[in-house]
Amino acid sequence: MSIADLKQITELFHGRVLTEPVSIQEKLFKAKAYVFDWDGVFNNGAKNENGSSPFSEVDSMGINMLRFNHYLRKHQNPVTAIITGEQNNTAYMFAKREHFHAVYYGIKNKKDALMHLCSAHNIEPHDVVYFFDDVLDLSIAEICGLRMMIGNSASPLLRQLAQERKLADYITAADANHNALREAMELLMGYSGRFDDAILQRVHYSDNYNEYINARNIPEPSFFTHIASKITEQTPQ
Repeated sequence: MSIADLKQITELFHGRVLTEPVSIQEKLFKAKAYVFDWDGVFNNGAKNENGSSPFSEVDSMGINMLRFNHYLRKHQNPVTAIITGEQNNTAYMFAKREHFHAVYYGIKNKKDALMHLCSAHNIEPHDVVYFFDDVLDLSIAEICGLRMMIGNSASPLLRQLAQERKLADYITAADANHNALREAMELLMGYSGRFDDAILQRVHYSDNYNEYINARNIPEPSFFTHIASKITEQTPQ
């Protein structure tokens, strides 16, 4: 994909591109894992009486297509995980339905969770694409490879800090209420050079997609939390 092609794709998006598109593309091509915060990323952070917050199927489709895009480029599925500072039954259900590899919940120092995930899957922090929005996420943003920040008009100073400290490569124009995750997914798929290919293969349920989805659906998520200052595997009740 030429620099002109990358520029043309970039012009379709209205978020802040803080890193040269060719560098974002290079980081994407090196990625082995996609890691997500939950509150403020899949939703606006509002909780119901049970402490859960929802997700959008529009964003879910975007995640699935990015994973398939990765499979087409690397012939293997990426590691996927949620790292959240809270407990959230909807996040657990989503990770099970989408066959993520891990959920870290109740983790206040998220860097600890990332390092645990990397050790478990024999990857490095620079192999990780991270989707995040808020203060507790910045410890991961400092060390991971590619940082996709969800835009929020209520926190302009935080976005400015992320930009000045080089803690984000892209900040979405949309917020979490308006499918910011899907925006981030489509940007990365566009930069991969295989957006149309991935979409059309999914439309026609190609042999490649069938192989991908069968392999994707094998993992069942492991659940981890902090117990006595140690990350411990524990299925939430």
